[in-house]
Amino acid sequence: MDYTNNIYFLNDGDLVILGENSITFYDKDLNKIEKNVEVITWNSNAADKGSFDTFMLKEINEQPNSIRETIGTRIVPNQKCDFSDIHISKEYLSDITRIYIVACGTAMYAGIAVKPIFERLTGIPTEVDVASEFRYREPLIDSRTLIICISQSGETADTIAALKNAKANGSKTIAVTNVIGSSITREADFTLLTHAGPEIAVASTKAYTSQVTLLALLAIHFAEVLELPKGDMINNLKDEILELPSKVSIVLDNTDVIRDFAKKIYKESDVFFVGRGIDYAVAMEASLKLKEVSYIHSESYQSGELKHGPIALIENGFTVVGIMTDRRLVDKSISNLQEVISRGAKTLIITNQDIDKNLFPTVFSVPKVHPLLSAVLSVIPLQLLAYYVAVEKGLDVDKPRNLAKSVTVE
Repeated sequence: MDYTNNIYFLNDGDLVILGENSITFYDKDLNKIEKNVEVITWNSNAADKGSFDTFMLKEINEQPNSIRETIGTRIVPNQKCDFSDIHISKEYLSDITRIYIVACGTAMYAGIAVKPIFERLTGIPTEVDVASEFRYREPLIDSRTLIICISQSGETADTIAALKNAKANGSKTIAVTNVIGSSITREADFTLLTHAGPEIAVASTKAYTSQVTLLALLAIHFAEVLELPKGDMINNLKDEILELPSKVSIVLDNTDVIRDFAKKIYKESDVFFVGRGIDYAVAMEASLKLKEVSYIHSESYQSGELKHGPIALIENGFTVVGIMTDRRLVDKSISNLQEVISRGAKTLIITNQDIDKNLFPTVFSVPKVHPLLSAVLSVIPLQLLAYYVAVEKGLDVDKPRNLAKSVTVE
């Protein structure tokens, strides 16, 4: 970015002859072709750490703005969500039998977090699939299935392969990505950009919250296209989405509890993350973050599954992180977590509910939000937990071992 913001995108098989004062393009059959230069709007400061010690910490703190950019002009007062960049009709949505959300890693967990939003708002059964497994299990896809593929970089090989397979079977495809002109945008029928700005750290943070936000808006758009009787709920969700950036800022301004807890557990070898509903989706992403940057083994479980096996591992001093943001499930979640405390576990609770804080030694409160949007807020203290644990261990937070930012091979 310090040298140029002009770029030519190459398709698979393209060849280039680059001379001192010339550039010539050929396709895979060696036919000369013309290409248009694209202008990247990011500036070099966006790819700089600024006043932060690491890119990961910078990107965690950029989330109020990245979410704001993702929302953009899609929500206009007294109007339907603006998705004029895609063309999905009422007739098409009324006819499809299933939505598949296909992705890898963090992007897949974003899909799991928004699955309930699509189902609640549209009534269309929605499945989330691991891209690397999708095409090999021969899923039941045809012209009446919609495939939404998520990839931060737009270059994830497994996700692109799954998208191509879906198109070959007649499905309409939507790509959700952060990178203009990336490979997935050239393959999909439609592309939605998160506009989160460059994400340099290998462990994804702001891309996740932007993906959840954008997909929640897409679900609202689908409900509006279908003209379903969800007006009050949709208007409430829109209002809550507009408030997300300011609520994220509140979380980021009060992180001492997380930093202190990280100092208590950075020498641990195992950690459990538990939750119910969307909180379980957050537990999976939080567990992945801790693995990625701190190299601590961690697992995520539905809270109700603890007594079906995993609780056998709980012993004195074991760390369990519980997430509780859905009022309907709080009492059950408290009961599950008291089971692990009675067996000697130390706990960190992430919640936006009015619980008795005397029940748990360490509680981190996040602002209240509609349960369908809670993943955007509850994940942030857990991103910071992974970060601070890794820092306490003296690790390279931005470049974890064995990992790459874009997984471009299957």
